[in-house]
This record gives sequence, C-alpha cells and structure tokens, in this order.
Amino acid sequence: MELKRVVVTGLGALTPIGKTVPEYWEGLVNGVSGAAPMTRFDTEKFKTKFACEVKNFVAEDYLEKKEARKLDPFVQYALVSTEEAVKDAGLDFTKLNTNRIGVIWGAGIGGLKTFLDEIMTFAKGDGTPRLNPFFIPKMIIDIAPGHISMKYGLRGPNFSCVSACASSTNALIDAYTYIKLGRADMIVSGGSEAILNEAGIGGFNAMHALSTRNDDPKTASRPFDKDRDGFVAGEGAGTIILEELEHAKARGAKIYAEIVGGGMSADANHITAPHPEGLGAKLVMQSALDDAGMKTTDIDYINVHGTSTPLGDISETTAIVNLFGEHAYKLNISSTKSMTGHLLGAAGAIESIACILAIQNGIIPPTINHFTDDPAIDQKLNLTFNKAQKRDIKVALSNTFGFGGHNASVIFKKYED
Repeated sequence: MELKRVVVTGLGALTPIGKTVPEYWEGLVNGVSGAAPMTRFDTEKFKTKFACEVKNFVAEDYLEKKEARKLDPFVQYALVSTEEAVKDAGLDFTKLNTNRIGVIWGAGIGGLKTFLDEIMTFAKGDGTPRLNPFFIPKMIIDIAPGHISMKYGLRGPNFSCVSACASSTNALIDAYTYIKLGRADMIVSGGSEAILNEAGIGGFNAMHALSTRNDDPKTASRPFDKDRDGFVAGEGAGTIILEELEHAKARGAKIYAEIVGGGMSADANHITAPHPEGLGAKLVMQSALDDAGMKTTDIDYINVHGTSTPLGDISETTAIVNLFGEHAYKLNISSTKSMTGHLLGAAGAIESIACILAIQNGIIPPTINHFTDDPAIDQKLNLTFNKAQKRDIKVALSNTFGFGGHNASVIFKKYED
C-alpha cells in the first residue's frame, strides 16, 4: 500500500500570549510572558495565585450566548481556535467530501469547571440530585471533537485522545496516521484545556507541581534555570488542519509544512516523576525519527516539553544528549512554556504550531526567564535563552510528556514538492 504524504494547511490558536495565530507568534518571537495574577477565582487561600490565562476572553464575542452557556470553557476554546484554522485553510466544506474529513482532538482533563460547579451546587443542597441536564455532555472530553464535527458537518473519524499533557500530540499523530493510511483526506486536530479554577490549581498545588513565585509571576516559568520551582498553569487551544498532499494541491491550498513522523513511548517509572535518565524521552524521540525515516543529524530545532520542574528539565536534556550525541550541541532547543505556561492537554498543539511557524519564518522562539545556569544541565546545549534566534530550519521536533509516563513526539519538515 502506498503511504500518503500529509501536510499542514491551516492553523488556529487561542493562547495566553495571543488570541490568534499572528498574535501568538508575535508574542513568542518577542519573548512575552503570559503569566499574571489569576482573575478566574479568589486565590487568597491558594499557594499559587497566578497563571497564564487567555486574556480578556468573552465567549459571547465568538459564540451565540445561548450556545456558549451549554459549553464548558475547554470546548469554547476548541471551537474558537478551530474557526480560525478553518478560515486560514480556506475551507468550503460544501465543496468537499465531508465523509472523509474527521476531527481528532486532545485534552488531558476536559470539563473540569463544569464538574466543579455541578458538584459544589449538589454539595450545598439537601442531597436531592438536581443536576443540570447538560452536566455530562458539557464535561466529557470527547464532546470537543463532537461539537467541531457538528458545526462543520464532518463525518469522518471522530474521537479524543487522553494522555495527560501528551494528549494533543497523540491526537496529531493519530490524525497523521489516518491520513497517511488513506482512511481520511483531512483531519481537524489539536487540543484544548481550561483548568484555571479552584479544583485545577488546588489539585496541582497539592502535588507540589506548580510554581509559587507569587511575588514575580512573569518570571515564574523558567525552564532549565537553577531556581525553577514548578510549572505555571495555562489554558487555551490550538488547531491544526492536516491534509493529504494531493487533496491539498487539488484545491489550491497553501501549505505551511509537512508532518513526517510521530513517536510514542512510556516511562514505566512513576505516576508523576519522569525517568531520571530520560529513558522514555529518548525512546520516544528515536521512535519519531524512525517513523520519519530520519537520522538525528536531520533535526535542527527541538521544542522541548520543558515545563520548569526540577526533575523534568534535567531528564529531558539528558535524553537529548544521550540520543543526539555531538549533534545535540548543534541543535537549537527552546521551551515556549516559559511564555505560555503549561497548557496541559493543549500544549502539544500550540507547541507544534510554534514549530511550524519557526520553520516557515526561520526564527527560533526563545526560552525566556533564564537567570542562573543549572550545573545539572549540560551547558554546551543551545537552549535559546532569553532572545529569539534566526536559523534556517528544515526539520523541527516537538516533545510532550504526561503524568503517567506518557510520551509523544512529532516531527515537522519544510515542505518541498
């Protein structure tokens, strides 16, 4: 069977540093921090009082008020970023075979706000289950691709991927595979997350996973810095239109890049801690290279998971050095989470968009907030500290790793006919 080539023809982003793709890219290139004191709820009694919120987001600016009330924020975000991607791709679904266009979406937690609101209301009552009839349909993770498919009439493969912070990268890999095997012409893929509420922040605080640098939120996400103290929670969505090459060419689509490989692995180590020697991270990057038929020397840029946690950053850089050898020191490496915070299940989507735009524009987004070198991290690595760097990028790799030991890597290449 002849495998199909898969290309990127549309992008959409709703992030803490920009509510559109151009705004997001401008924020990345200029090293803008999206961290600020939280406005979603009263944080007085919480250890962490800041996050990377989507600024000034009003659902009714994008959706009808009646519709917005029926949707959890993570679904609202998904629909907003997807509308931008559909327009960007120049799609007129009335002229396409929508039986062969699907939606494969990622989210790590899903409708946490809906779950929290309903359970709190129930707990305050007399025990009578007066629950909202939209409770379950608003909360379940697979409802995001469901709503996208219903909005556009897309009847192809439709499901969600759940692998914690690797979720949307897994979704992209599944979408790529379905098209490559000829089972779909196009897949709307990506991920969304909305956990900036009492349950989300309180839960991650209880795990000691979040930064508590309340006196200086903007510099709190500091991957690879000696004084990093945890990740900064973020929210938002990213949508990528993946399309079979000949299908894209036939409709005259613009092509951003080609997706050429995806890898998956497990740490098989601990529910939250990465393998100390980065074995799962090394394995997943090698798996992606094997799928792409590439060598380590083919990679120019790695957008790392780089969450700003004490153990994670060491584990990932160790894996890169062990896998790439001397070529590791010729790479550009950066963590855009230093700017956006960690979007959990949506991280892979927006970071893949960062890779795609880096290839297109020849610019490596920086790792901001670096102040003090960590002797546990190889100092010869170019971690693109504090300022964007120009570079001709032919191939970029994006890593995302999730609690439970889930690892996913995806590779994008400059498109050549």
